[in-house]
Amino acid sequence: MKRQYSVKDIDLLFETSWEVCNKIGGIYTVLSTKARELQQLFPDKVVFIGPDVWSEQNPSPYFIERKTLLKSAASKCKLPHGLKIRVGRWNVPGSPIVILVDFKPIFPLLNNFYGEMWERFGVDSIHAYGDYGEGCAFALAAAMVIEAVTSHLKANPRGVIAHFDEWTTGMGLLYTRAHLPEAATIFTTHATSIGRSICGNGKELYKYFEHYYGDQMAGELNMESKHSLEKSAAKYADCFTTVSEVTARECEQLLDVPVDVVTPNGFEPDFVPDSAKYARLRKAGRQRLLKIAGLMTGEEWDDNTCIVVTSGRNEYRNKGLDLFLDSMARLGESLRGSDRRVLAIVAVPAWVKEPNKDLLFDLNDNGTVPVEPDYMTHRLNNEDSDPVTCRIRTLRTQLPQDNVKIIYIPCYLDGYDGIVNISYYDLLPAVDITVFPSYYEPWGYTPLESVAFSVPAVTTDKSGFGQWILSTGENGIFNSGVTVIPRDDDNYETSAREIAGTLQSYLNATPQQIADARKGAETTAAKADWHFFIKDYLKAFEIAMTHRNQRNKSEITK
Repeated sequence: MKRQYSVKDIDLLFETSWEVCNKIGGIYTVLSTKARELQQLFPDKVVFIGPDVWSEQNPSPYFIERKTLLKSAASKCKLPHGLKIRVGRWNVPGSPIVILVDFKPIFPLLNNFYGEMWERFGVDSIHAYGDYGEGCAFALAAAMVIEAVTSHLKANPRGVIAHFDEWTTGMGLLYTRAHLPEAATIFTTHATSIGRSICGNGKELYKYFEHYYGDQMAGELNMESKHSLEKSAAKYADCFTTVSEVTARECEQLLDVPVDVVTPNGFEPDFVPDSAKYARLRKAGRQRLLKIAGLMTGEEWDDNTCIVVTSGRNEYRNKGLDLFLDSMARLGESLRGSDRRVLAIVAVPAWVKEPNKDLLFDLNDNGTVPVEPDYMTHRLNNEDSDPVTCRIRTLRTQLPQDNVKIIYIPCYLDGYDGIVNISYYDLLPAVDITVFPSYYEPWGYTPLESVAFSVPAVTTDKSGFGQWILSTGENGIFNSGVTVIPRDDDNYETSAREIAGTLQSYLNATPQQIADARKGAETTAAKADWHFFIKDYLKAFEIAMTHRNQRNKSEITK
């Protein structure tokens, strides 16, 4: 009888992503918060691979180089095509091993690999443009590193799992399938490229969902190469996963490939400060934000101000930035004449030119200079076309918002933006409530991060996180710390008013109700701890090894 493989047989667990030690979006949060749980289960068998896009002048703040790790692989590993790597630790809880690869030597070879992937797997790279080449070069380099490190460590390839995240690493999975077939492969899509494109182009995803054909839409939206690569990676992976039931439906409809297992995104509680530090951060963060608001509006903002924030990727429609702004307008209408005041903050990165010089002058206590425009902390290169800027301008002229003021912070809150100078996680304790009214959101880390920091959140049923909340049967800010509102292609105005109503209810809540909401948020976050969600990854590992066995029977040890 042939022996069945299990997670106990894993010798090396590689995971490749563009966001390893490279904080860009939600995938960074997935990997960096998952790392500790994986390290505890597979001590130093976990190896993350990311792009070496850093320099001596601009080093990664997340990478700690350790040249002797993996038997000095950085200097002794035999890598093809002049590839170079650096080995170290990721400076996050768990401190997993990381390999950063300089993938530039692959660029001149891309056409050769495109041809190979067409012949082997039918990947159409003819229509490639933009970041397609960069993603493929990195993915191929990462796969070559996996192959070389496995050989360098004299590891049994049948004990290797190679996990690839998003279309940007899909070509690495296909290379591994072709050149290291004994390894088990996993492909995770965090959002299909074609689904995101359909929504980003203003098309109605939900009304016509069952009538969309992925290949046809890829041609219409000039997405053939990315879609083809993602579809092939999903098809040829030993295990195909995604992060929510929302996206699982999307994968089956648009990629025509059903997922093997859904792997929801958890959170690592060690990212949340203890109560004493939390209180300090809340005080410091509120002081900073209210001071900025005072200088920008010429008004005093006391500590009774309700601070509402939306954040995340700057996708105006997909992330519901349009709905957030219009909801704030509706809230302003309902609060007219009351003594409650709301500071609404849009904290999403845009094409930043420089900090608002007048505001910076004032923040340095150099006196008071009128700040123009008085809702932007930073100047943009494209202020006349940036959709958030344009909508705020329209709302300011159309609707009086005496009780609600909107401030736009269009930069990464990394602690070095020049105005706020506080990192996002250190700023979250200062916030009273968050709103993430997404139209397209495969998971939704921003509301999960919010409740992890005991800050109640509003989200939608079009996010994976929102669907998860609904599945628990505890919808409602005063129950779970989260209110999930319905969104579809026809209820925009209703959703705006429902968000405004939810916020007004929170503004009118008693101190005990607010305490209950914050406690509910904390309890909800605890249920989304990686300790509970990691089981789905263990299932994915076993599925991958089982499917690898089935396709490579002659190579499996009996």
